[in-house]
Amino acid sequence: MKKSIKKNYIYNMIYQIIVIIIPIITTPYLARRLGVNGNGIYSYTYSVVTFFILFGSLGISTYGQREIAYVQNDKEKISKILFELLIIRFITMTISALIFYFRFASHGVYSIYYKVLLLEMLANCIDIAWVFQGLEDFKKIVIRNLIIRILSIFCIFIFIKGPNDVLKYVFITTFSSLFGSLTLWLGIKKYIKKPKKLEFKKHIPLIISLFIPQIAIQVYTVLDKTMLGSMLDDMVEVGYYEQAQKIIKILLTVITAISTVMMPRIANCFAEGNDKQIKAYMMKTFRFVFLLAFPLMFGIIVVSNNFTPLFFGHGYDKVPELISILSLLIVFISLGSVVGTQYLLSVKKQKEYTISVIVGAIINFTLNLILIRFYKSFGAAIATVVAELSVTTVQLYFVRKIFNIKEVLKASINYFISGIIMFIVCLLIDRIITSNIVCISVQVLTGVIIYFGMLFILRDKFLLDLINNNILNRFKKGIR
Repeated sequence: MKKSIKKNYIYNMIYQIIVIIIPIITTPYLARRLGVNGNGIYSYTYSVVTFFILFGSLGISTYGQREIAYVQNDKEKISKILFELLIIRFITMTISALIFYFRFASHGVYSIYYKVLLLEMLANCIDIAWVFQGLEDFKKIVIRNLIIRILSIFCIFIFIKGPNDVLKYVFITTFSSLFGSLTLWLGIKKYIKKPKKLEFKKHIPLIISLFIPQIAIQVYTVLDKTMLGSMLDDMVEVGYYEQAQKIIKILLTVITAISTVMMPRIANCFAEGNDKQIKAYMMKTFRFVFLLAFPLMFGIIVVSNNFTPLFFGHGYDKVPELISILSLLIVFISLGSVVGTQYLLSVKKQKEYTISVIVGAIINFTLNLILIRFYKSFGAAIATVVAELSVTTVQLYFVRKIFNIKEVLKASINYFISGIIMFIVCLLIDRIITSNIVCISVQVLTGVIIYFGMLFILRDKFLLDLINNNILNRFKKGIR
């Protein structure tokens, strides 16, 4: 039986938020305790280990989620895929960990941090969250993460007291990941049984086809911080950039969670040959993304000047401008996640997906080389925005014969207009109210009222359908 898309979206949105929410909840505390330099060290060292995790995992999580989705009701095939992919990843992650150890963890200024980050590699090696995602069972992932992450919050506030506690922070975050990966194994038993025969060769070409775009994605999502740290040797600039990205990531999580939920559903429809249902799901997702992306983008721009000193404290003067630049990612990445992750990967169009992300990687790397030297963190932010725009543009080009792109873009008009009007009014409020916290509160409340009020005035069909299908129907059931 297929799981509820609405429930899975809620579960996955919570899951994705939990993954990022810990640094968001603790950021005001860590920003003050560790300082810009301490946060920069963490961000830089973590960006380095991320590349080795990438090479060790080979993109198996994305591939495995899709393959599990194809065989959701066959316990024997699920078990076979699980054990085959785990053995492959164990071998590749071990090789990657050895190279990482001798290249970074065995010597150097940051070697002690890298040694602790080996736990992060182990956590990724044994992680099986992709199995539950493929089975559309997001509840277990959410419950696991909620418990683990809450415990890590307590540890951060108990043990992190000053700039010398960066290592403790690295240990807390990595051990949380490891413990979380271990706990998921408690819930896997009912889905699997002992496989009769294991085969590995058939997976290799498909894994590699998905691994190449994973490399490209890491270039324009992680390499910017690595290049900032290595080219400038200035962890303060990395710290500015990291903090701005954290805010954008949490906003993106609310939107892109839908694509993770829809990917196994569309993959299953593809396996059944139900193209009509796929198109229906896609158009609804496009509208959902636009509904949330535009107000979040305009909203974070208008509150960033007041929000930054309240949230991060003093010493983060560049963050509001970085947030304003990176806010464009909310629209670009959200749209790209629908076309790329939700559709292209689900229907086995890896070639098109790979081309799009390679284009983005080349553009990002080139612009980083040029812009970081002159504009530092601003240069990295501009490079990332241009790269994500190029990725989404290429992906839209590849699906132009399947989806009417003019119709897709036309679907965004109501949300863009409503967002612009909301932005103008909130900007005026910023000029009138001087208190940071009062101004943000009034802007958020007014912004929500104006945005959704405008959509009602424009008679936006998608929003009206959401209200009719959820609120009104539940109200009718309640009075019967």
